[in-house]
Amino acid sequence: MSVTLYEKIYQAILKDIKSGKLKEGDRIPTELELAEQFNVSRITSKKALGILSNARLIERHRGKGSYVAKVLPDLNQLELSEPQHEAPEPPSHDNWKLIGVILPDFTESFGSKLLRAIELKCAERHIRMILKLTHDSREEEEFSIRSLVKMGVDGLIILPVHGEHYNSELLRLVLDGFPLVLLDRYLKGIPACSVCTNNKKAAYELTQLLTDSGHSHIAFLSTPPENTSTIEDRILGYSEAMLHSGVGVEHQYINTALYSTLPNHQHEGHILKDQLMLRDFIDQHPQITAFVVCEYLLAVNLQKVIQEMQTTRTFEIVCFDSMEHPISSPLFSYVRQDEVTMGHQVVELLNKQWDNKEVPTLSIIEHSLVIKSNR
Repeated sequence: MSVTLYEKIYQAILKDIKSGKLKEGDRIPTELELAEQFNVSRITSKKALGILSNARLIERHRGKGSYVAKVLPDLNQLELSEPQHEAPEPPSHDNWKLIGVILPDFTESFGSKLLRAIELKCAERHIRMILKLTHDSREEEEFSIRSLVKMGVDGLIILPVHGEHYNSELLRLVLDGFPLVLLDRYLKGIPACSVCTNNKKAAYELTQLLTDSGHSHIAFLSTPPENTSTIEDRILGYSEAMLHSGVGVEHQYINTALYSTLPNHQHEGHILKDQLMLRDFIDQHPQITAFVVCEYLLAVNLQKVIQEMQTTRTFEIVCFDSMEHPISSPLFSYVRQDEVTMGHQVVELLNKQWDNKEVPTLSIIEHSLVIKSNR
């Protein structure tokens, strides 16, 4: 008689308990972890946990997970017994945590995978999620924070807006010790829990890619960096790579006055204004042969300008993030930020804060460099 998939999971955990590998009070993998480990659906792993619970081998605690029972039955006389009806119902939503996720916006090049990862980890951890988009408006960010806190959320995940000044509502939450995790950037001098890429290192590697190819006149393009740690660190990384290459930093090659990719500036007027600025910038600096661009959509805009100029000059463009297609090569070599790990990490850090565990002020998520195939 063949053994069902859920029986395999049951027998594997029973074996670990019998051998002492899993001891009383030890944590049992979650439905999702078991599904990935045994290559089965979550329905199957859920059923296996239900059977283990019926056999009094594990104890299941709402919102916390499953653990080896403190008082175990006679392990030598156990028989596989399925639940009378179905595996235990998931915890009532009344007992789930509720969080707010506040983002300026999201795109397929950056943000969409991050948001999906947060939602999946929330579902696994029995957390409900409310999404608010600020469109990069500080006033909307402040309103969203106030309204979500008033609604009674248990924690917040925030990707702060660009700007010269910190949001007063955000600072108040940090000072009050409210469960909070910042995404993609950190606040200098403010002890808020933050998760982001090592942007300085990533920009250094992107720039080094160009210097190693023989480029010495390399420009840097971004939106305004004021009080936006992500951009400030990328400028530092670019500058250090230029110094390390022996070329030095030409400050006129750094253009941070581009706005059209910010969420509240994505309309035809700002796009045309940026395109005219880029055209003038290229004309005024005929030595430039390559660009480090702070984000994908800005790199696309730059490429469009170069094509429309019909110049005989050739340029190499590298950037942060990209639209990814499994059957086509990327437009540019780029830094791939690990949005999935980032999304999982912010939820786990909220969980630790709820459990009164110490959390790091800054968690760095590793990135990777994707090289354009015909570079």
